[in-house]
Amino acid sequence: MANPKRRHSNTRTRLRRSHDALKLQSLSQCPQCKAFVLPHRVCGACGYYKGKQVKTIKVKTKEKAS
Repeated sequence: MANPKRRHSNTRTRLRRSHDALKLQSLSQCPQCKAFVLPHRVCGACGYYKGKQVKTIKVKTKEKAS
């Protein structure tokens, strides 16, 4: 296995790592419920996609303890 002959400089290392930063996700708003959703995905809050209901979402209800 090959080993490096010389140490990489700080500049060279940082130039290589300049592309490793995380990018922000682009979020769009659901036209039905105004929740933020990833593009081209069904809304997790209301279940709509492109103006049509694709998935039914069950709403959790709190039960009162007697």
